[in-house]
Amino acid sequence: MKLSVRGASAWFALAVLLVLLALLRPLDHDESQYVAAATLSAHGSLPYRDYLYLQAPLQPLLFAPVAWLAGYWAWPVLRIVNALLGVIALGGVYRAARIAGVRPRAAVTATALFGCCDILLFSIGTARNDALPLALFAAALPALVRGSMGRATPGSALLAGCLLAAAAAAKVSYAVPALVYGMLTLADRRHRPLLVALGAAPAALLVGWFYRLDPAAFLFGVLAFPTRAPAEYYVADGRGWKLGLATKFVDTLKFLALGPALVAIVAVARERRRDPTRLLLDVLLIAAFVAALMPAPTWRQYLAPVLPPLFVRFALAIEARPPGRTARRVTGMFVLAGVAPSLIALAGVAAGVPILMAMRQSAAIGARLDRAGVAGPVVTLSPQFLAGAGRLVDPRFAAGPFYFRSHALLSPQQEPALHALSGDRLDALGTPGAILLGGEGAWTSGDAALERPLERWARAHGYRADAVPGARFRLYLRPR
Repeated sequence: MKLSVRGASAWFALAVLLVLLALLRPLDHDESQYVAAATLSAHGSLPYRDYLYLQAPLQPLLFAPVAWLAGYWAWPVLRIVNALLGVIALGGVYRAARIAGVRPRAAVTATALFGCCDILLFSIGTARNDALPLALFAAALPALVRGSMGRATPGSALLAGCLLAAAAAAKVSYAVPALVYGMLTLADRRHRPLLVALGAAPAALLVGWFYRLDPAAFLFGVLAFPTRAPAEYYVADGRGWKLGLATKFVDTLKFLALGPALVAIVAVARERRRDPTRLLLDVLLIAAFVAALMPAPTWRQYLAPVLPPLFVRFALAIEARPPGRTARRVTGMFVLAGVAPSLIALAGVAAGVPILMAMRQSAAIGARLDRAGVAGPVVTLSPQFLAGAGRLVDPRFAAGPFYFRSHALLSPQQEPALHALSGDRLDALGTPGAILLGGEGAWTSGDAALERPLERWARAHGYRADAVPGARFRLYLRPR
């Protein structure tokens, strides 16, 4: 399918728009461990073996060259990369719909509505680990649809396995639709299951290699922490109600309603046509929902795997039964709801572009560390600010605030082996050259109280306070 000049211009304009939205979006402390992981890997470290990482391993490896090339600008450049991955996700949905036989108008409509979901806009607007697996999953859909139509080629089957396995290697929730598709290929051999498995082999071998490097750290980061930490954190914080089924139902409905995803679900549920392509997409959609709803509590980015198969399926539904005037008006209301959070988030730009303000803060931190003669790793719960300061984070704090706020996930004997340190065990901190505080707070959607144990420890051990220009950060320097 050839891309016209008009089509290329539209995709380019979309890429520019999404990049601008990503650069203008407020800061988020969730970005901490992903910027830190890419930066540490850019300097030769490996997740699990050398530093604490609480996700599947692919993203730090793929993003390490980006962080190395970007240098001081790693954080904003990683945001740009995620925005461009969003374009790939949208392109995958459009291409899959066209291969399924949907005419251009319906395919464009479904893709545009996909782009108006807050779930997508948030996932590709920050330097988290949501955009990469989403793009890989969406990019696999054209090959999957081709297979459902009996048109799989050796290349498309290999590509399907490679992309699905890579998505699972970037974020473990994508393993559910990937495994379900693997079982489908065994039931319908038109998908060429051996070639799909061969395509999946490199990512599977990579994950297995990381497991062999450090089994305990791998299992903790990929499986144990994501399943155990939320329950511990929310119960200890007095918000155990967020883990209940009623809250999960309300949150899921709320996030789907921020955009036209609910409209798409209703349209798909009403359609009565059945064929192998629709069956494939329905099964993938159910598998993606299972993956999205397994963690507790439910956050909007967890629902990202649902969107690609949903909107390809939606394209088929509106092709078969075009929406009427009332449906279009209702859809317009949900579109407004979907883009509203991004527009509200951009309202703060009048006070300055957040990511540029963060870069100025990082430069000031770097200047203070230079003046103090601190060249080694820095202890902080906000490692995303260190790339712009020309420093690396202490490997025990590479996960930002997320392991630090835990209490009993690891024993005192396990923590050193896994490059971990919780706020309850600062006696094992040693004598770091510098402690950076101030990056956790409402201005980064964080919790300033998490930094207090570090500040108390620094004062108790005679560390010298050194304010960083800009009033956001405080440095504590090792006593002379």
